[in-house]
Amino acid sequence: MSNFNFHVQPQWEVDVDVDVLTEEEVKRVLVLHNDDYNTFDFVIVSLMEVCDHTLEQAEQCTWLVHYKGKCEVKTGSYEFLEPMCTALLDRGLSAEIM
Repeated sequence: MSNFNFHVQPQWEVDVDVDVLTEEEVKRVLVLHNDDYNTFDFVIVSLMEVCDHTLEQAEQCTWLVHYKGKCEVKTGSYEFLEPMCTALLDRGLSAEIM
């Protein structure tokens, strides 16, 4: 008769690599606000040139700004959005990073 113990569970050693998030990057949004003096065409072209929007994205954002008063036009880190915000402000548009 053999001496097998069927109640003993095999033990396995498993090495697991765990990535530890040391610093979470805060996502921000670039918000464009409505104004009474820039034309639709100017805003559309600005969003395409500054924020790299497609024509369709820029048109949709422009309509949202017109009817809702503001629109989130881009997301990312502050460092990513800051040059875009500055460029929109330099063009006379009203924008902020939130």
